Order: sequence, then structure tokens, then C-alpha cells
Amino acid sequence: MTEIAYLTEFMLGRILVRVTATQRYDTMSTARLLMRRWLESDREPFAALNGDQETMRFFPQTLDRAASDDFVDTIESRFEEQGYGLWAIEITDTGEFIGFTGLNSMPAGTPGAGGLEVGWRLAKTAWHHGYATEAASAALVVAFDRLGLDEIWSMTSVLNEPSIAVMRRLGLSEVGRFDHPRVPEGHVLRPHVCYRLTRAEFAGARAG
Repeated sequence: MTEIAYLTEFMLGRILVRVTATQRYDTMSTARLLMRRWLESDREPFAALNGDQETMRFFPQTLDRAASDDFVDTIESRFEEQGYGLWAIEITDTGEFIGFTGLNSMPAGTPGAGGLEVGWRLAKTAWHHGYATEAASAALVVAFDRLGLDEIWSMTSVLNEPSIAVMRRLGLSEVGRFDHPRVPEGHVLRPHVCYRLTRAEFAGARAG
């Protein structure tokens, strides 16, 4: 592993965001979380997360073990290609794997297609602790400070009020609603909402 490349600390609302990272962003740490590349030991709890009906209630379907493992393989291949992606998250004090947060490409047919979105998926045991906001804030540091992006996106079903609340806490603003092209017509989850944060807005939130 390479040496620590930078340390940044700022307040985002009432949350203190303190980020350290390696040059390739294989590993980052916040006040309570370790964001890292994926381990073989993550596959079983990740499959349980993806197979849970309540956790996946805002997705068209759950994932079986094979599909979950394929997802991990895809995430890891993107890390090899670009040096960042969807980080596995563990609680620093316990070492417990709780899901992922990170940066991913916006799919074709959506607002912001071709750009990057910030996203997350956490196990039920990790809900209501501020972990998604804390980890996503660290991902935004990479997006703006290290990758030099002008904007970052996020999207979800219009029914997904918990994730929309996280987007707002991160400082993103709603920019449009659309039907997700990968969700079947007529499905209750097809209507989606898209949020966006610009570099200037992120800088302003940090300064404030």
C-alpha cells in the first residue's frame, strides 16, 4: 500500500469529515469508517445484504449470490482501471462490513449520463447512524479535490425518501425527474429523481 497522500478536514453541516487516503484511493478513512478495496470475506455479508427484501425495497429485485459476486467482480475491475469506485465500508472500531459507498458512472438515458454519481448501499444494521453521509462526504472529496470534477450526480426512486435525505444532507439539489430506462415500464420504481452538486457548491459548503 502506498503512503498517505493527503489529509483534509471540514464540517459538512454538523458532521466533521476527516479524510485520509492513499494515492490510488484504494483505502480511505473517516472518523468512524474505513473505506477500502473489497475482500473475499466481504462476499458473504454483501450477498446477504443484496438478498434482503427490506434493504433492496427500492430496487426492482434482489440479487442472488452469483449476481452479488458478479457485482463485486465488476467493482474491483473498475478499481483496477480507474483507481477509484465503490468502496467497501467497515466500521473502524469493530471491523464489521456494512456495505458500500462511492463513485460510479451515470448510465445512458439518465440526466448526467457519462458523468459520475455518488451512491451507497448499507446493511440494515448500519442505518440511522449517519454512515452513508459520512462515507459519501469522503467520496465527494475524491470527486472534486482529486479527480477535478465540475459536478457530481446522484439518483434514486422518487419513493426512496431515506436516500433523498442523504443527498440533501450532502448538499445536492434536485435537478429533474425521469423514468429510469433499466426499470420496466409500469413498475412502481420506474419514476426516478436526480440530484446534482457542483464544485462551487461543495466548496461553499466546506467554507461555511
